[in-house]
Amino acid sequence: MSKRGRPRKNEGTVFPREGSTFWWIRYPNREGEIMRESAETTDREEAERFLRARLDARDEGRLRIVLSGKNLTFNELADWFLERWSAPPVRSENTHAQNLNALKQLRPAFGHALLSDITPEAIEDYLRGRLTARRKIQTKLGIRLGGPLKPSTVHQEFRVLTRILNVAINQRRLAGNPCNAVEFPVSIKNATRKPHYMTASEQSVIEFNAPDYLKNVIVIMTEMGLRPFKELMPMLKSQVDLENLMVHIPDSKTPSGVTDMPMTELARQAFKAQIDATPGSEYLFPSPKPKAKRPYLTALRKPWAKTLRRAGVPYFSLYELRHTYATRLSAGGVADHFVTQMLRQGDAKVFKRYSQAKLNMMREALAKLDRHANEHQEIFSTAKPN
Repeated sequence: MSKRGRPRKNEGTVFPREGSTFWWIRYPNREGEIMRESAETTDREEAERFLRARLDARDEGRLRIVLSGKNLTFNELADWFLERWSAPPVRSENTHAQNLNALKQLRPAFGHALLSDITPEAIEDYLRGRLTARRKIQTKLGIRLGGPLKPSTVHQEFRVLTRILNVAINQRRLAGNPCNAVEFPVSIKNATRKPHYMTASEQSVIEFNAPDYLKNVIVIMTEMGLRPFKELMPMLKSQVDLENLMVHIPDSKTPSGVTDMPMTELARQAFKAQIDATPGSEYLFPSPKPKAKRPYLTALRKPWAKTLRRAGVPYFSLYELRHTYATRLSAGGVADHFVTQMLRQGDAKVFKRYSQAKLNMMREALAKLDRHANEHQEIFSTAKPN
């Protein structure tokens, strides 16, 4: 027996293995089964630290998770994530497309790496590399390099990576998320464009230059704040009750979005005009292509951009008409918490982004400021007593 005495039953050992240049470790798991692993190092002290980390994971009940992540690559996890947690109907088509685009960049960097090998340092190196990269633009002559990537683009990739690794934790494939130890290198507050508020004069010019169906979309969105592609485009005519001025929304982005929404008189006129313009179809906005994948319109970017060019208005997304709707409610004196309910948002914090456009409304109010108000004695002075 050695001077140190017999090793305790739950302790492991570090040993050299024939045919390997690395140190190996041997230790019992909670069930008493002997586990053997390569420490993947030629330094004995590092191998002992590796053994202590395994023993700590065993004592804390994390050993099975750690070993599972050690044998799973990021590519395998990403494929499983896309199939089970990203594709419709679990997530919307737009969200799935964003995940696919982000993984085009994440796979070359982490694809063949084991989950246990993805460290905060590796993620920080990836983010810094992407922030200094330039946009790749596909042309007829090939790919040319554009300007630097926007921080918001890189931050979206970081969010997708965080989401995928969080799912791995929930499925007990990973003990901790290395993204939690990473701080995004730059601020994205100034990089994110504020939503555009469409003034009444802009709306008149845009509607004048828009085709009839798009004009109806504009009126409905600014009067009711419906989401264009999740709620309005797939809408059936049977969901519209013109007599009672109500619209039924059976499917939405959030659970709070599924409801019955009242409509204004202008919205009623737009709904009626669209119904009358599309006889023979059960959909409010049917697709003009008989062989389309979906029987209703799914894309409005090109006609919307063309309409804005004709109107001489700088481009902003169609979805930002929801910001205009929220801003007009707020400027009309509606309480913020009730505007959140009208937007049918699950989180009141989201309203802060929609209400950013209130700044333009404040400027419009300041433009009406009467700087000579105190000189109008006949109007504002106090009448003298008799």
